[in-house]
Amino acid sequence: MDKKTLKRLIDVAAGRVPADLVLKNAQVIDVYQAEIMQGDVAIVDGRIAGINGAYEGKETVDLKGKFVAPGFIDPHIHVESSYVTPEEFGRLLVPHGTTTVLADPHEIVNVLGLQGLDYMVEAAKETALDIRYMMPSCVPATNMENAGAVVEAADMIPAFEKNQVDGLAEFMNFPGVINAQDEVLDKLLAAKERGLRIDGHSPMVFNEELNAYAAAGIANDHECSTVQELKDRIARGMYVFLREGSVTQNLRTLLKGVTDNNYQRCVLSADDLQAKTMLEKGHLDNSIRICIEEGVSPIRAIQMATINAAQCCQLTDRGAIVPGLRADLVIFSDLAQVEIEATYIAGELIAENGKYLPAIKRISTENVQSSVHIDNFRKEQLALHLTSSKARAIEVIPQEALTNEAIVSVQRDIQGGFVFDPQQDVTKIAVIERHHNTGNVFVGLLKDYGLKKGAIGLSIAHDSHNLIITGTNDEDMAATVNALKEQEGGVVLIESGEVIGSMALPIAGLMSDLSGEEVAAQEAEINRLAHEVLGVSEKVDPIMTLGFMSLAVIPNLKITDIGLVDVTKFEVVPVSVEE
Repeated sequence: MDKKTLKRLIDVAAGRVPADLVLKNAQVIDVYQAEIMQGDVAIVDGRIAGINGAYEGKETVDLKGKFVAPGFIDPHIHVESSYVTPEEFGRLLVPHGTTTVLADPHEIVNVLGLQGLDYMVEAAKETALDIRYMMPSCVPATNMENAGAVVEAADMIPAFEKNQVDGLAEFMNFPGVINAQDEVLDKLLAAKERGLRIDGHSPMVFNEELNAYAAAGIANDHECSTVQELKDRIARGMYVFLREGSVTQNLRTLLKGVTDNNYQRCVLSADDLQAKTMLEKGHLDNSIRICIEEGVSPIRAIQMATINAAQCCQLTDRGAIVPGLRADLVIFSDLAQVEIEATYIAGELIAENGKYLPAIKRISTENVQSSVHIDNFRKEQLALHLTSSKARAIEVIPQEALTNEAIVSVQRDIQGGFVFDPQQDVTKIAVIERHHNTGNVFVGLLKDYGLKKGAIGLSIAHDSHNLIITGTNDEDMAATVNALKEQEGGVVLIESGEVIGSMALPIAGLMSDLSGEEVAAQEAEINRLAHEVLGVSEKVDPIMTLGFMSLAVIPNLKITDIGLVDVTKFEVVPVSVEE
Protein backbone atom coordinates (compact mmCIF):
# COMPACT_ATOMS: atom_id res chain seq x y z
CA MET A 1 0.00 0.00 0.00
CA ASP A 2 1.45 3.40 -0.95
CA LYS A 3 1.14 6.61 1.06
CA LYS A 4 -1.68 8.02 -1.08
CA THR A 5 -3.80 4.88 -0.63
CA LEU A 6 -3.11 4.77 3.09
CA LYS A 7 -4.10 8.42 3.47
CA ARG A 8 -7.37 7.83 1.61
CA LEU A 9 -8.14 4.82 3.81
CA ILE A 10 -7.59 6.87 6.97
CA ASP A 11 -9.58 9.82 5.62
CA VAL A 12 -12.57 7.62 4.82
CA ALA A 13 -12.31 5.87 8.19
CA ALA A 14 -12.36 9.26 9.91
CA GLY A 15 -15.38 10.38 7.87
CA ARG A 16 -13.52 13.22 6.11
CA VAL A 17 -14.13 11.90 2.58
CA PRO A 18 -16.83 9.62 1.19
CA ALA A 19 -16.27 5.87 0.84
CA ASP A 20 -16.46 4.01 -2.45
CA LEU A 21 -19.25 1.86 -1.05
CA VAL A 22 -21.31 1.83 2.13
CA LEU A 23 -23.34 -1.19 3.16
CA LYS A 24 -26.03 0.34 5.39
CA ASN A 25 -28.35 -1.12 7.99
CA ALA A 26 -26.40 -4.34 8.34
CA GLN A 27 -26.04 -6.90 11.10
CA VAL A 28 -22.26 -7.19 11.16
CA ILE A 29 -20.78 -10.40 12.55
CA ASP A 30 -17.87 -9.68 14.88
CA VAL A 31 -15.80 -12.87 14.71
CA TYR A 32 -13.41 -11.68 17.40
CA GLN A 33 -16.06 -11.43 20.11
CA ALA A 34 -18.77 -13.70 18.67
CA GLU A 35 -21.22 -10.81 18.67
CA ILE A 36 -23.47 -9.04 16.19
CA MET A 37 -23.22 -5.28 15.67
CA GLN A 38 -25.94 -3.15 14.11
CA GLY A 39 -24.58 -0.58 11.68
CA ASP A 40 -22.81 0.21 8.43
CA VAL A 41 -19.66 -0.98 6.66
CA ALA A 42 -17.64 1.59 4.69
CA ILE A 43 -15.31 0.39 1.93
CA VAL A 44 -12.59 2.17 -0.04
CA ASP A 45 -10.00 0.80 -2.48
CA GLY A 46 -11.05 -2.75 -1.70
CA ARG A 47 -10.57 -2.40 2.06
CA ILE A 48 -12.85 -1.90 5.01
CA ALA A 49 -12.46 1.70 6.21
CA GLY A 50 -14.92 1.71 9.05
CA ILE A 51 -17.84 0.07 10.82
CA ASN A 52 -20.71 1.61 12.77
CA GLY A 53 -19.90 5.17 11.76
CA ALA A 54 -21.97 7.84 10.03
CA TYR A 55 -20.49 7.15 6.61
CA GLU A 56 -21.41 8.48 3.19
CA GLY A 57 -20.48 6.66 0.03
CA LYS A 58 -20.33 7.16 -3.72
CA GLU A 59 -22.50 4.05 -3.76
CA THR A 60 -24.85 2.93 -1.00
CA VAL A 61 -26.55 -0.43 -0.56
CA ASP A 62 -29.29 -0.72 2.05
CA LEU A 63 -29.10 -4.25 3.45
CA LYS A 64 -32.28 -3.80 5.49
CA GLY A 65 -31.03 -5.87 8.41
CA LYS A 66 -29.30 -8.64 6.50
CA PHE A 67 -26.20 -10.23 7.99
CA VAL A 68 -22.66 -9.43 6.82
CA ALA A 69 -19.88 -11.91 7.55
CA PRO A 70 -16.26 -12.12 6.41
CA GLY A 71 -15.68 -14.06 3.20
CA PHE A 72 -15.03 -17.75 3.73
CA ILE A 73 -11.47 -19.12 3.56
CA ASP A 74 -10.65 -22.75 2.77
CA PRO A 75 -7.19 -23.58 4.16
CA HIS A 76 -6.69 -26.77 2.13
CA ILE A 77 -8.25 -27.81 -1.17
CA HIS A 78 -7.26 -29.37 -4.49
CA VAL A 79 -8.60 -27.50 -7.51
CA GLU A 80 -7.99 -30.52 -9.75
CA SER A 81 -10.39 -32.68 -7.74
CA SER A 82 -13.25 -30.54 -9.02
CA TYR A 83 -12.38 -31.78 -12.55
CA VAL A 84 -12.56 -28.19 -13.82
CA THR A 85 -9.94 -25.51 -14.46
CA PRO A 86 -9.05 -22.83 -11.88
CA GLU A 87 -11.07 -20.23 -13.79
CA GLU A 88 -14.18 -22.42 -13.64
CA PHE A 89 -13.44 -23.45 -10.08
CA GLY A 90 -13.63 -19.81 -9.01
CA ARG A 91 -16.91 -19.32 -10.84
CA LEU A 92 -18.44 -22.23 -8.94
CA LEU A 93 -17.18 -21.37 -5.45
CA VAL A 94 -17.63 -17.60 -5.15
CA PRO A 95 -21.46 -17.67 -5.21
CA HIS A 96 -21.23 -19.89 -2.12
CA GLY A 97 -19.35 -17.21 -0.19
CA THR A 98 -15.81 -18.50 -0.64
CA THR A 99 -13.39 -15.64 -1.27
CA THR A 100 -9.99 -17.27 -0.61
CA VAL A 101 -8.62 -20.80 -0.95
CA LEU A 102 -5.22 -22.26 -0.16
CA ALA A 103 -4.82 -24.82 -2.92
CA ASP A 104 -2.34 -27.67 -3.14
CA PRO A 105 -1.71 -28.42 -6.85
CA HIS A 106 0.08 -31.69 -6.17
CA GLU A 107 -2.24 -33.54 -8.56
CA ILE A 108 -1.04 -31.69 -11.66
CA VAL A 109 2.54 -31.35 -10.38
CA ASN A 110 2.70 -35.13 -9.98
CA VAL A 111 1.78 -35.36 -13.66
CA LEU A 112 3.68 -32.45 -15.21
CA GLY A 113 6.12 -31.19 -12.61
CA LEU A 114 6.46 -27.50 -11.84
CA GLN A 115 5.19 -26.69 -15.34
CA GLY A 116 1.84 -27.74 -13.90
CA LEU A 117 2.19 -25.28 -11.01
CA ASP A 118 2.99 -22.49 -13.48
CA TYR A 119 -0.20 -23.25 -15.39
CA MET A 120 -2.31 -23.26 -12.23
CA VAL A 121 -0.88 -19.94 -11.06
CA GLU A 122 -1.52 -18.24 -14.40
CA ALA A 123 -5.03 -19.67 -14.72
CA ALA A 124 -5.90 -18.48 -11.19
CA LYS A 125 -5.28 -14.89 -12.27
CA GLU A 126 -8.42 -15.07 -14.42
CA THR A 127 -10.83 -15.58 -11.53
CA ALA A 128 -11.94 -13.17 -8.80
CA LEU A 129 -11.52 -15.94 -6.24
CA ASP A 130 -8.17 -15.50 -4.49
CA ILE A 131 -6.54 -18.85 -5.22
CA ARG A 132 -3.28 -19.01 -3.29
CA TYR A 133 -1.06 -22.01 -3.86
CA MET A 134 1.11 -24.13 -1.62
CA MET A 135 4.20 -25.94 -2.92
CA PRO A 136 3.55 -29.68 -3.31
CA SER A 137 5.82 -31.33 -0.76
CA CYS A 138 5.82 -34.93 -1.91
CA VAL A 139 6.20 -35.47 -5.66
CA PRO A 140 5.99 -38.41 -5.83
CA ALA A 141 4.12 -39.06 -2.59
CA THR A 142 6.18 -42.18 -1.85
CA ASN A 143 9.15 -44.11 -3.25
CA MET A 144 6.80 -46.99 -4.06
CA GLU A 145 5.25 -45.49 -7.21
CA ASN A 146 6.20 -43.68 -10.39
CA ALA A 147 4.90 -40.15 -10.92
CA GLY A 148 5.31 -37.83 -13.87
CA ALA A 149 7.92 -35.77 -12.06
CA VAL A 150 10.24 -35.60 -9.08
CA VAL A 151 10.40 -32.34 -7.09
CA GLU A 152 13.28 -31.97 -4.65
CA ALA A 153 14.01 -29.22 -2.13
CA ALA A 154 16.23 -27.31 -4.55
CA ASP A 155 13.44 -27.28 -7.14
CA MET A 156 11.11 -25.57 -4.67
CA ILE A 157 13.31 -22.64 -3.74
CA PRO A 158 12.71 -20.43 -6.83
CA ALA A 159 8.94 -20.57 -6.25
CA PHE A 160 9.46 -19.76 -2.57
CA GLU A 161 11.64 -16.77 -3.36
CA LYS A 162 9.31 -15.44 -6.08
CA ASN A 163 6.39 -15.64 -3.60
CA GLN A 164 4.63 -17.91 -6.07
CA VAL A 165 3.43 -20.05 -3.16
CA ASP A 166 2.46 -19.42 0.47
CA GLY A 167 4.22 -22.40 1.98
CA LEU A 168 4.83 -26.14 1.83
CA ALA A 169 1.72 -28.21 1.15
CA GLU A 170 0.55 -31.28 3.06
CA PHE A 171 3.57 -33.39 3.99
CA MET A 172 2.15 -36.78 3.06
CA ASN A 173 5.39 -38.63 3.59
CA PHE A 174 4.85 -38.70 7.34
CA PRO A 175 7.18 -41.70 7.83
CA GLY A 176 9.92 -39.65 6.17
CA VAL A 177 9.34 -36.82 8.63
CA ILE A 178 9.11 -39.11 11.66
CA ASN A 179 12.31 -40.91 10.66
CA ALA A 180 14.11 -37.64 9.84
CA GLN A 181 15.07 -38.72 6.33
CA ASP A 182 17.70 -36.48 4.81
CA GLU A 183 15.79 -35.37 1.71
CA VAL A 184 12.71 -34.68 3.84
CA LEU A 185 14.70 -32.47 6.19
CA ASP A 186 15.94 -30.49 3.19
CA LYS A 187 12.36 -29.72 2.14
CA LEU A 188 11.27 -28.80 5.65
CA LEU A 189 14.23 -26.50 6.13
CA ALA A 190 13.73 -24.84 2.75
CA ALA A 191 10.32 -23.69 4.00
CA LYS A 192 11.26 -23.03 7.64
CA GLU A 193 14.26 -20.87 6.75
CA ARG A 194 11.93 -18.59 4.79
CA GLY A 195 9.28 -18.41 7.50
CA LEU A 196 6.76 -20.37 5.43
CA ARG A 197 3.96 -22.51 6.83
CA ILE A 198 4.12 -26.30 6.48
CA ASP A 199 0.84 -28.18 6.14
CA GLY A 200 0.32 -31.65 7.54
CA HIS A 201 -1.10 -35.05 6.61
CA SER A 202 -0.75 -37.68 9.33
CA PRO A 203 -3.63 -40.16 9.40
CA MET A 204 -3.61 -42.55 12.36
CA VAL A 205 -0.28 -41.26 13.71
CA PHE A 206 -0.10 -41.24 17.51
CA ASN A 207 2.11 -40.79 20.58
CA GLU A 208 5.86 -40.41 20.03
CA GLU A 209 5.48 -40.52 16.26
CA LEU A 210 2.99 -37.64 16.39
CA ASN A 211 5.38 -35.74 18.65
CA ALA A 212 8.12 -36.19 16.05
CA TYR A 213 5.82 -35.01 13.26
CA ALA A 214 4.74 -31.91 15.19
CA ALA A 215 8.31 -31.16 16.27
CA ALA A 216 9.26 -30.84 12.61
CA GLY A 217 7.10 -27.70 12.46
CA ILE A 218 3.97 -29.17 10.87
CA ALA A 219 1.22 -26.62 11.48
CA ASN A 220 -2.01 -28.55 10.90
CA ASP A 221 -3.69 -31.77 9.81
CA HIS A 222 -6.76 -32.45 7.66
CA GLU A 223 -6.66 -36.25 7.93
CA CYS A 224 -8.30 -36.69 11.34
CA SER A 225 -11.14 -39.20 11.27
CA THR A 226 -11.69 -39.54 15.04
CA VAL A 227 -12.16 -37.15 17.96
CA GLN A 228 -9.06 -38.59 19.62
CA GLU A 229 -6.93 -37.67 16.60
CA LEU A 230 -8.35 -34.14 16.72
CA LYS A 231 -7.55 -33.75 20.41
CA ASP A 232 -4.08 -35.26 20.05
CA ARG A 233 -3.15 -32.74 17.36
CA ILE A 234 -4.58 -29.69 19.10
CA ALA A 235 -2.70 -30.72 22.25
CA ARG A 236 0.48 -30.49 20.18
CA GLY A 237 -0.27 -27.00 18.94
CA MET A 238 -1.61 -27.99 15.54
CA TYR A 239 -4.74 -26.71 13.83
CA VAL A 240 -7.22 -29.36 12.74
CA PHE A 241 -9.12 -28.98 9.47
CA LEU A 242 -12.62 -30.43 9.79
CA ARG A 243 -13.11 -31.94 6.35
CA GLU A 244 -16.32 -32.16 4.37
CA GLY A 245 -15.48 -33.17 0.82
CA SER A 246 -17.32 -35.08 -1.85
CA VAL A 247 -16.22 -38.44 -0.44
CA THR A 248 -14.08 -37.85 2.64
CA GLN A 249 -16.57 -36.49 5.16
CA ASN A 250 -15.29 -36.24 8.72
CA LEU A 251 -17.02 -33.04 9.81
CA ARG A 252 -19.96 -34.47 11.76
CA THR A 253 -17.70 -36.90 13.63
CA LEU A 254 -15.04 -34.33 14.49
CA LEU A 255 -17.57 -31.73 15.68
CA LYS A 256 -18.17 -33.99 18.67
CA GLY A 257 -14.68 -33.03 19.83
CA VAL A 258 -15.00 -29.26 19.29
CA THR A 259 -15.38 -27.41 22.62
CA ASP A 260 -15.38 -23.90 24.05
CA ASN A 261 -11.73 -24.47 24.87
CA ASN A 262 -10.41 -25.69 21.54
CA TYR A 263 -12.65 -24.35 18.76
CA GLN A 264 -10.14 -21.64 17.88
CA ARG A 265 -7.81 -24.38 16.60
CA CYS A 266 -10.55 -25.87 14.37
CA VAL A 267 -11.04 -24.83 10.74
CA LEU A 268 -13.55 -25.90 8.09
CA SER A 269 -12.12 -27.35 4.89
CA ALA A 270 -13.15 -29.41 1.85
CA ASP A 271 -9.90 -31.00 0.60
CA ASP A 272 -11.38 -32.80 -2.46
CA LEU A 273 -14.61 -31.33 -3.82
CA GLN A 274 -16.15 -32.23 -7.16
CA ALA A 275 -17.97 -29.71 -9.36
CA LYS A 276 -21.14 -31.76 -8.94
CA THR A 277 -20.96 -31.36 -5.15
CA MET A 278 -20.37 -27.61 -5.43
CA LEU A 279 -23.45 -27.18 -7.60
CA GLU A 280 -25.67 -29.43 -5.49
CA LYS A 281 -24.51 -28.65 -1.94
CA GLY A 282 -22.07 -25.76 -2.02
CA HIS A 283 -18.74 -25.45 -0.26
CA LEU A 284 -17.96 -24.00 3.19
CA ASP A 285 -21.50 -22.63 3.32
CA ASN A 286 -22.62 -26.27 3.35
CA SER A 287 -20.12 -27.06 6.11
CA ILE A 288 -21.49 -24.15 8.16
CA ARG A 289 -25.03 -25.46 7.73
CA ILE A 290 -23.88 -28.92 8.88
CA CYS A 291 -22.24 -27.35 11.95
CA ILE A 292 -25.51 -25.62 12.82
CA GLU A 293 -27.44 -28.90 12.33
CA GLU A 294 -25.01 -30.53 14.78
CA GLY A 295 -25.68 -27.91 17.44
CA VAL A 296 -22.76 -25.54 16.85
CA SER A 297 -23.73 -21.88 17.17
CA PRO A 298 -23.89 -20.11 13.78
CA ILE A 299 -21.29 -17.52 14.75
CA ARG A 300 -18.86 -20.20 15.92
CA ALA A 301 -19.33 -22.06 12.65
CA ILE A 302 -18.58 -18.82 10.78
CA GLN A 303 -15.50 -18.26 12.94
CA MET A 304 -14.19 -21.67 11.84
CA ALA A 305 -14.60 -20.63 8.20
CA THR A 306 -13.12 -17.13 8.57
CA ILE A 307 -10.90 -15.83 11.35
CA ASN A 308 -9.63 -19.27 12.40
CA ALA A 309 -8.66 -20.02 8.80
CA ALA A 310 -7.02 -16.62 8.33
CA GLN A 311 -4.93 -17.00 11.48
CA CYS A 312 -3.97 -20.57 10.66
CA CYS A 313 -2.89 -19.56 7.13
CA GLN A 314 -1.06 -16.44 8.32
CA LEU A 315 -3.35 -14.20 6.27
CA THR A 316 -3.26 -11.05 8.35
CA ASP A 317 -5.21 -8.95 5.85
CA ARG A 318 -8.56 -10.81 5.95
CA GLY A 319 -10.86 -13.02 7.97
CA ALA A 320 -12.78 -10.36 9.91
CA ILE A 321 -14.82 -7.19 9.39
CA VAL A 322 -12.60 -4.52 10.88
CA PRO A 323 -10.94 -1.34 9.58
CA GLY A 324 -7.93 -1.95 7.35
CA LEU A 325 -8.69 -5.51 6.24
CA ARG A 326 -9.73 -6.64 2.76
CA ALA A 327 -13.39 -6.11 2.05
CA ASP A 328 -14.12 -9.80 1.44
CA LEU A 329 -17.72 -10.07 2.60
CA VAL A 330 -20.77 -12.30 2.31
CA ILE A 331 -24.41 -11.31 2.71
CA PHE A 332 -27.27 -13.54 3.90
CA SER A 333 -30.65 -13.18 5.58
CA ASP A 334 -30.98 -16.09 8.00
CA LEU A 335 -28.32 -16.81 10.60
CA ALA A 336 -29.87 -20.20 11.35
CA GLN A 337 -29.75 -21.33 7.71
CA VAL A 338 -26.85 -19.63 5.97
CA GLU A 339 -27.68 -19.23 2.27
CA ILE A 340 -25.38 -16.77 0.52
CA GLU A 341 -27.12 -13.96 -1.36
CA ALA A 342 -24.10 -11.85 -2.34
CA THR A 343 -20.31 -12.10 -2.24
CA TYR A 344 -17.92 -9.15 -2.30
CA ILE A 345 -14.21 -9.65 -2.98
CA ALA A 346 -11.88 -6.71 -2.35
CA GLY A 347 -14.94 -4.45 -2.19
CA GLU A 348 -16.47 -5.52 -5.52
CA LEU A 349 -19.75 -7.38 -5.91
CA ILE A 350 -18.64 -10.63 -7.54
CA ALA A 351 -21.65 -12.89 -7.07
CA GLU A 352 -25.32 -12.28 -6.42
CA ASN A 353 -28.24 -14.67 -6.03
CA GLY A 354 -26.15 -17.66 -7.01
CA LYS A 355 -24.65 -16.08 -10.12
CA TYR A 356 -20.98 -15.25 -10.70
CA LEU A 357 -20.94 -11.79 -12.28
CA PRO A 358 -17.55 -11.23 -14.01
CA ALA A 359 -16.94 -12.40 -17.56
CA ILE A 360 -15.17 -15.76 -17.76
CA LYS A 361 -11.70 -15.73 -19.34
CA ARG A 362 -9.55 -18.84 -19.73
CA ILE A 363 -5.90 -19.25 -20.58
CA SER A 364 -4.59 -21.76 -23.11
CA THR A 365 -4.20 -25.34 -21.92
CA GLU A 366 -2.09 -26.45 -24.87
CA ASN A 367 1.01 -27.04 -22.74
CA VAL A 368 -0.77 -29.20 -20.15
CA GLN A 369 -2.38 -31.79 -22.41
CA SER A 370 -1.27 -35.09 -24.00
CA SER A 371 -0.31 -36.76 -20.73
CA VAL A 372 -1.24 -40.42 -21.29
CA HIS A 373 1.81 -42.41 -22.47
CA ILE A 374 1.17 -46.17 -22.44
CA ASP A 375 2.54 -47.39 -25.75
CA ASN A 376 3.85 -50.61 -24.17
CA PHE A 377 0.61 -51.77 -22.55
CA ARG A 378 -0.60 -55.31 -23.33
CA LYS A 379 -3.73 -57.09 -22.11
CA GLU A 380 -1.60 -59.97 -20.81
CA GLN A 381 -0.20 -57.64 -18.16
CA LEU A 382 -3.57 -57.74 -16.40
CA ALA A 383 -3.16 -61.38 -15.44
CA LEU A 384 -3.06 -61.99 -11.68
CA HIS A 385 -1.31 -65.26 -10.80
CA LEU A 386 -1.77 -66.28 -7.19
CA THR A 387 0.22 -68.87 -5.27
CA SER A 388 -2.55 -69.43 -2.74
CA SER A 389 -6.32 -69.44 -2.49
CA LYS A 390 -5.99 -66.73 0.16
CA ALA A 391 -5.17 -63.19 -0.91
CA ARG A 392 -4.95 -59.62 0.35
CA ALA A 393 -7.63 -57.28 -0.96
CA ILE A 394 -8.08 -53.55 -0.54
CA GLU A 395 -11.37 -53.20 1.35
CA VAL A 396 -13.31 -50.02 0.62
CA ILE A 397 -14.57 -47.96 3.57
CA PRO A 398 -17.49 -45.80 2.37
CA GLN A 399 -16.96 -42.02 2.65
CA GLU A 400 -13.27 -42.46 3.50
CA ALA A 401 -9.91 -42.50 1.79
CA LEU A 402 -8.95 -44.97 4.52
CA THR A 403 -9.13 -48.65 3.57
CA ASN A 404 -8.84 -51.96 5.36
CA GLU A 405 -6.68 -54.94 4.52
CA ALA A 406 -9.00 -57.89 3.95
CA ILE A 407 -7.87 -61.50 3.62
CA VAL A 408 -10.22 -63.13 1.11
CA SER A 409 -10.69 -66.61 -0.29
CA VAL A 410 -10.46 -66.62 -4.09
CA GLN A 411 -11.01 -68.96 -6.99
CA ARG A 412 -8.10 -69.76 -9.32
CA ASP A 413 -7.81 -71.43 -12.69
CA ILE A 414 -5.41 -74.29 -13.36
CA GLN A 415 -2.57 -71.80 -13.97
CA GLY A 416 -3.26 -70.08 -10.66
CA GLY A 417 -4.93 -67.09 -12.26
CA PHE A 418 -7.61 -65.18 -10.35
CA VAL A 419 -11.16 -66.03 -11.40
CA PHE A 420 -13.96 -63.53 -10.76
CA ASP A 421 -16.81 -64.95 -8.67
CA PRO A 422 -20.12 -63.07 -9.16
CA GLN A 423 -21.18 -64.14 -5.66
CA GLN A 424 -18.17 -62.46 -4.06
CA ASP A 425 -17.59 -58.69 -4.08
CA VAL A 426 -13.94 -58.95 -5.12
CA THR A 427 -12.60 -57.68 -8.44
CA LYS A 428 -9.21 -57.11 -9.98
CA ILE A 429 -7.68 -53.68 -9.64
CA ALA A 430 -4.72 -52.57 -11.74
CA VAL A 431 -2.49 -49.50 -11.86
CA ILE A 432 -0.80 -48.73 -15.20
CA GLU A 433 2.06 -46.22 -15.28
CA ARG A 434 1.11 -43.48 -17.76
CA HIS A 435 3.85 -40.87 -17.60
CA HIS A 436 7.06 -42.34 -19.00
CA ASN A 437 6.08 -45.39 -21.06
CA THR A 438 7.75 -47.67 -18.53
CA GLY A 439 5.24 -50.45 -19.14
CA ASN A 440 4.76 -50.84 -15.37
CA VAL A 441 1.52 -52.59 -14.44
CA PHE A 442 0.58 -54.01 -11.07
CA VAL A 443 -2.57 -56.01 -10.39
CA GLY A 444 -4.26 -56.63 -7.05
CA LEU A 445 -7.73 -57.17 -5.61
CA LEU A 446 -10.48 -54.76 -4.55
CA LYS A 447 -13.26 -55.64 -2.10
CA ASP A 448 -16.67 -54.00 -1.49
CA TYR A 449 -16.56 -51.59 -4.42
CA GLY A 450 -19.57 -53.50 -5.75
CA LEU A 451 -18.74 -53.93 -9.44
CA LYS A 452 -20.79 -56.79 -10.90
CA LYS A 453 -19.73 -56.65 -14.55
CA GLY A 454 -17.56 -54.73 -16.98
CA ALA A 455 -14.80 -52.34 -15.96
CA ILE A 456 -14.21 -48.78 -14.81
CA GLY A 457 -11.01 -46.85 -15.31
CA LEU A 458 -9.60 -43.43 -14.46
CA SER A 459 -6.52 -41.32 -14.99
CA ILE A 460 -7.24 -39.74 -11.59
CA ALA A 461 -5.34 -42.12 -9.31
CA HIS A 462 -4.10 -40.19 -6.30
CA ASP A 463 -1.42 -39.01 -6.02
CA SER A 464 0.81 -40.04 -8.90
CA HIS A 465 -2.21 -40.17 -11.21
CA ASN A 466 -1.38 -43.23 -13.20
CA LEU A 467 -4.28 -45.13 -14.75
CA ILE A 468 -6.32 -47.18 -12.28
CA ILE A 469 -8.76 -49.84 -13.50
CA THR A 470 -11.08 -52.28 -11.78
CA GLY A 471 -13.00 -54.94 -13.64
CA THR A 472 -14.52 -58.39 -13.69
CA ASN A 473 -12.59 -59.58 -16.76
CA ASP A 474 -9.37 -58.79 -18.57
CA GLU A 475 -11.01 -57.97 -21.90
CA ASP A 476 -13.11 -55.15 -20.49
CA MET A 477 -10.22 -53.88 -18.36
CA ALA A 478 -7.94 -53.74 -21.42
CA ALA A 479 -10.66 -51.97 -23.41
CA THR A 480 -10.87 -49.40 -20.61
CA VAL A 481 -7.13 -48.75 -20.74
CA ASN A 482 -7.22 -48.26 -24.51
CA ALA A 483 -10.23 -45.94 -24.30
CA LEU A 484 -8.49 -43.80 -21.68
CA LYS A 485 -5.47 -43.51 -23.96
CA GLU A 486 -7.65 -42.51 -26.89
CA GLN A 487 -9.49 -39.75 -25.01
CA GLU A 488 -6.32 -38.49 -23.26
CA GLY A 489 -7.43 -39.33 -19.76
CA GLY A 490 -10.55 -39.01 -17.66
CA VAL A 491 -13.12 -41.66 -16.82
CA VAL A 492 -14.33 -44.63 -18.89
CA LEU A 493 -16.98 -47.29 -18.22
CA ILE A 494 -16.93 -50.48 -20.31
CA GLU A 495 -19.50 -53.25 -20.65
CA SER A 496 -18.91 -56.21 -22.99
CA GLY A 497 -16.07 -54.42 -24.73
CA GLU A 498 -18.07 -51.26 -25.47
CA VAL A 499 -17.77 -47.79 -23.94
CA ILE A 500 -21.05 -47.06 -22.16
CA GLY A 501 -19.95 -43.90 -20.36
CA SER A 502 -17.04 -41.48 -20.38
CA MET A 503 -15.79 -38.13 -19.18
CA ALA A 504 -12.76 -36.76 -20.98
CA LEU A 505 -10.23 -34.87 -18.84
CA PRO A 506 -7.68 -33.67 -21.40
CA ILE A 507 -5.90 -31.22 -19.09
CA ALA A 508 -3.18 -33.38 -17.53
CA GLY A 509 -5.70 -36.23 -17.42
CA LEU A 510 -7.23 -34.43 -14.42
CA MET A 511 -9.42 -31.54 -15.58
CA SER A 512 -12.01 -30.82 -18.24
CA ASP A 513 -12.17 -27.74 -20.45
CA LEU A 514 -15.97 -27.72 -20.11
CA SER A 515 -18.16 -25.77 -17.71
CA GLY A 516 -18.89 -26.99 -14.20
CA GLU A 517 -22.48 -27.71 -15.17
CA GLU A 518 -21.39 -29.84 -18.13
CA VAL A 519 -18.86 -31.73 -16.02
CA ALA A 520 -21.44 -32.28 -13.26
CA ALA A 521 -23.90 -33.68 -15.82
CA GLN A 522 -21.25 -36.06 -17.17
CA GLU A 523 -20.34 -37.15 -13.67
CA ALA A 524 -23.99 -37.72 -12.76
CA GLU A 525 -24.45 -39.95 -15.81
CA ILE A 526 -21.29 -41.91 -15.00
CA ASN A 527 -22.53 -42.42 -11.45
CA ARG A 528 -25.91 -43.60 -12.74
CA LEU A 529 -24.37 -46.08 -15.17
CA ALA A 530 -21.86 -47.30 -12.61
CA HIS A 531 -24.54 -47.95 -10.01
CA GLU A 532 -27.45 -49.08 -12.19
CA VAL A 533 -25.69 -50.93 -15.01
CA LEU A 534 -22.35 -52.11 -13.62
CA GLY A 535 -23.57 -52.65 -10.08
CA VAL A 536 -21.17 -50.43 -8.15
CA SER A 537 -22.26 -50.07 -4.52
CA GLU A 538 -24.52 -47.11 -3.80
CA LYS A 539 -22.37 -46.47 -0.72
CA VAL A 540 -19.35 -45.39 -2.75
CA ASP A 541 -18.57 -42.63 -5.23
CA PRO A 542 -17.57 -44.55 -8.38
CA ILE A 543 -14.91 -42.06 -9.45
CA MET A 544 -13.36 -40.61 -6.32
CA THR A 545 -13.45 -43.83 -4.29
CA LEU A 546 -11.61 -45.73 -7.02
CA GLY A 547 -9.12 -42.88 -7.40
CA PHE A 548 -8.24 -43.06 -3.70
CA MET A 549 -7.30 -46.74 -3.90
CA SER A 550 -3.79 -45.81 -5.04
CA LEU A 551 -3.26 -43.17 -2.35
CA ALA A 552 -0.32 -44.89 -0.68
CA VAL A 553 -0.06 -42.39 2.17
CA ILE A 554 -3.41 -43.21 3.79
CA PRO A 555 -3.79 -46.52 5.67
CA ASN A 556 -4.20 -49.34 5.48
CA LEU A 557 -3.74 -51.01 2.09
CA LYS A 558 -3.26 -49.31 -1.30
CA ILE A 559 -1.97 -50.17 -4.78
CA THR A 560 0.55 -48.43 -7.05
CA ASP A 561 2.22 -49.30 -10.34
CA ILE A 562 5.00 -50.93 -8.31
CA GLY A 563 3.02 -53.03 -5.86
CA LEU A 564 0.54 -53.51 -3.06
CA VAL A 565 1.44 -51.09 -0.27
CA ASP A 566 0.89 -51.68 3.44
CA VAL A 567 0.75 -48.02 4.47
CA THR A 568 1.05 -48.80 8.18
CA LYS A 569 4.46 -50.36 7.49
CA PHE A 570 5.22 -48.23 4.42
CA GLU A 571 6.33 -51.30 2.48
CA VAL A 572 5.25 -53.43 -0.47
CA VAL A 573 3.51 -56.69 0.46
CA PRO A 574 2.48 -59.69 -1.68
CA VAL A 575 -1.08 -60.19 -2.91
CA SER A 576 -1.01 -63.90 -2.14
CA VAL A 577 -1.23 -65.00 1.49
CA GLU A 578 0.46 -68.34 2.03
CA GLU A 579 -1.65 -70.83 3.95
